[in-house]
Amino acid sequence: MPECNHLMPQTESKITWPNGVVDVVLDTDTYNEIDDQFALVYALMSVQRMNVQAIYAAPFHNDRSDSPADGMAKSYEEAERILSLLGHRSNDFLFKGSMSWLQDNRTPVSSPAVDDLISRARARTDQPLYIIAIGAITNVVSAILAAPDIKDRIVVLWLGGHSLHWHHTREFNLQGDLTASQVLFDCGVPLVLFPCLLVAEALATTLAELDKHIRPAGDIGAYLYEIFEGYGSGDLRSAGASKVIWDLAPVAWLVNQNWVETVVTHSPILTSDVTWSRDRNRHLIRVATRVHRDGIYTDLFSKLSSTTSH
Repeated sequence: MPECNHLMPQTESKITWPNGVVDVVLDTDTYNEIDDQFALVYALMSVQRMNVQAIYAAPFHNDRSDSPADGMAKSYEEAERILSLLGHRSNDFLFKGSMSWLQDNRTPVSSPAVDDLISRARARTDQPLYIIAIGAITNVVSAILAAPDIKDRIVVLWLGGHSLHWHHTREFNLQGDLTASQVLFDCGVPLVLFPCLLVAEALATTLAELDKHIRPAGDIGAYLYEIFEGYGSGDLRSAGASKVIWDLAPVAWLVNQNWVETVVTHSPILTSDVTWSRDRNRHLIRVATRVHRDGIYTDLFSKLSSTTSH
């Protein structure tokens, strides 16, 4: 299997905010915590900007799963639950992803999600397929390794790592499959990166805010409120407590570029020490530098309210 080209030329136009409605697939470790559920709902309700064509369950491994495979299976089940609450179909729409991490930087992990992504990407004849990735990047990189030709037909939006000037980038999505993360930054695929610390962490909200604006929004609103309230062993019920809904960031950028400030810079080198290194000879990517949370939450609350009022 050929390795990704580390210095593949990248034009800035491919990572520019797109006008009009774009076709999207969502790669999500939905059960990892609670932010993926909010992002999935937000994407499915943002029909004026995106057409969600498929959802891929991503692997994860923490205290909510026994292994990457178990995490993927639980993510699949959680995505099914969200789709059911929204009245969406899951057949031919939701796909199981990788059951393990990459073993090296050349060999993909096969899965139905990878097969579907390759098929959808290769079917593109005009505009690219946008991949909103909000978990470990194993599925997406496996597709690129298995079919390098799709790099010209996709744009990856990834919530992963920390700000490029932070002293380390030990973040859950990025560390989950470090090898896949390294390949992503090396391979030259059009990439819009949404760091966590100092950027997406602005997307904090509170139980009181959700009680007023999310909880009344039908079955899906009640469920989102329930999982938020139950997260963190009751800490979120304490006065002054808040929780970051990290995964809203890439969805929000597609909805309205003014809510997420970005810059174009050279793709960083992700070291084995899980730090950033820089080389100005590398291809360009777009990186989020600041998130304006008020517009994003106003839009999310409005869409939930209008959808459930019909």
